[in-house]
Amino acid sequence: MSMLAAFFISQVAKDAAGIAGNIFAFGLFLSPIPTFRRIARNGSTEMFSGLPYIYSLMNCFICLWYGTPLVSRDNLLVTTVNSIGAVFQSVYIILFLMYAEKEKKVRLLGLLLAVLGIFAIILIGSLQIPDIEMRRDFVGFLSCASLISMFASPLFIIVPNGIGTILGVVQLILYFYYESKSRKESGEPLMVSYA
Repeated sequence: MSMLAAFFISQVAKDAAGIAGNIFAFGLFLSPIPTFRRIARNGSTEMFSGLPYIYSLMNCFICLWYGTPLVSRDNLLVTTVNSIGAVFQSVYIILFLMYAEKEKKVRLLGLLLAVLGIFAIILIGSLQIPDIEMRRDFVGFLSCASLISMFASPLFIIVPNGIGTILGVVQLILYFYYESKSRKESGEPLMVSYA
C-alpha cells in the first residue's frame, strides 16, 4: 500500500470517528432535557445535583482547548463539538441556578467560579510549555481526566455507599478466610464474643 493511500485511509477513518463522536456527544448533550423539563414544571431542582453540569462544562472547556491549533493541529471536530457542549452546559447551569434554592445556588456559583479559575490556570499554564508535543500530551491527559470525572459525577451519590460496601465485603472475606484458618490451626475461633 502506498503512503498516499495509507494517509487517505487514516484521514477517512479519523474523520468518520470524529463525526460519529460528534453525533454521540450531541445526543449526550441533549440527554438532560427531560430533567430540566421536570425542574421547570415543578419550579424546583428537587434532589437533583448541579455537579454533572459543572463537570461537563469543565470537560468541554478542556477538550475545546485541546482541539485548538495552539494545542493540537487538525482537530476541528473536537473544537466544534466541545464548543456546542460548553453552550449546552452553560444553559443547563443557568437553568439550574434559576430554580435552585439559595444554598444550592451559592454552592453551584462557587463551583462555577472554581471551574473558570481552574480552566484559566490550565490555559495559561499550558501556554507556558514551549514544546507543542508536550503541551498536547499535557492537555490531552487533563482532557481524559476531566472526561472520566464528567462520566463519574452522577455516581457521587452512591460512591460513599459503594466504597463502603466493597470495603465491607473485603473485610468479610478476610474474616472468613482467617477465621477458618485459625480454627484449623488452633481449633478456636478467631474472635470470641463475651456479650
